[in-house]
Amino acid sequence: MPDYTIHRDRLFSLLRDMVDIYSPSNKEEEITAFLLGVMNERGLPVRVQQVDETRSNLIICAGERPRMLFLGHIDTVPAFDIEQYSFNERDGLCYGLGTADMKGGCAALIEAFTCAHEAGELSGNMALALVVGEEETGDGTRALLESGRFERALVAEPTNLTPCLNHYGYVEMIIRVFGYRRHAAMSDRETNAIRALLRFLLEVETRIENNEPDTVLNIRDLHSAESGFAVPDRCTASLDLHLPPGCNAAAYAEEMRRFAGQWLANSRASRYEIDFPTLADGYCTAPQDAIAQMLLSALAKLGLPGNPASFTSHSDANLLKEAGCGTVIFGPGQLAKAHTFDESVDFRQVETAARVYRCMFGC
Repeated sequence: MPDYTIHRDRLFSLLRDMVDIYSPSNKEEEITAFLLGVMNERGLPVRVQQVDETRSNLIICAGERPRMLFLGHIDTVPAFDIEQYSFNERDGLCYGLGTADMKGGCAALIEAFTCAHEAGELSGNMALALVVGEEETGDGTRALLESGRFERALVAEPTNLTPCLNHYGYVEMIIRVFGYRRHAAMSDRETNAIRALLRFLLEVETRIENNEPDTVLNIRDLHSAESGFAVPDRCTASLDLHLPPGCNAAAYAEEMRRFAGQWLANSRASRYEIDFPTLADGYCTAPQDAIAQMLLSALAKLGLPGNPASFTSHSDANLLKEAGCGTVIFGPGQLAKAHTFDESVDFRQVETAARVYRCMFGC
């Protein structure tokens, strides 16, 4: 029986040290330097890939042209409180910024590759990429894909150790509504940009609730002109629309553009603008696909449940699939805990994930 054990104390220390380093998107230099030192100390075959003038990806690979990619991102969202983002443990849960999304997954990947290297089992067919920028533009993964292609990939986003073979699509929608600036005492429903946009957002919510039960809508931001004691002359909203697999993101965006145009044209807004900065199609990976078989086989060998599900967020997996790479998502932590004030991960899940990743090397 192959040995899929990992070094718990080493894994715990690595996760703790990673979380204690503040690494929001575009400020990943410190954690990149730290992890490069860790990998060099462990004798792992690591190389640095430049993404821009100051930021880099780290790639572990013993071969020239690996076909199988394990991917994690080392950036996080900004801290809610810059004084309280660091690591702490209570009752088996590890708290801190990025514990779930996704330093727990990255630490598990590094431990799995370290154990395989120490045992002489690290195949030249396998690569681990720790990328920057996932929480913003995905520039780390874009740079990775510009340098080479992979046949299959696993992304260690938080799935609560559930194998996610399917992935939601994503539409980012920005709406700007313009009205008429005037004295606050002269405000009415027809001239106030905020009121016009709020009424439209309620229409969007109603449309989705009544007709699209599987679509996830998030009204992310709402900003208006800081007018003082006056009617604001403009208001902007940012929307996240997570679409079930099989929904064409570009076609959906155009339908939303028509819907918004028809509604806003009948409002008293002086004008409006609609943009879609990000469009990403979802996908379905068949259980018979090679990467799905690798993951499901590893789970079976370790006696873990293998009931597939869908990943409902946007991630770098969309970019990998777009590049023709068969992709699945599997990692420790819960998506519901990510980006929260009390973000956490159960360390037992981090241990289990590391064992699964190592087991996949032989599948």
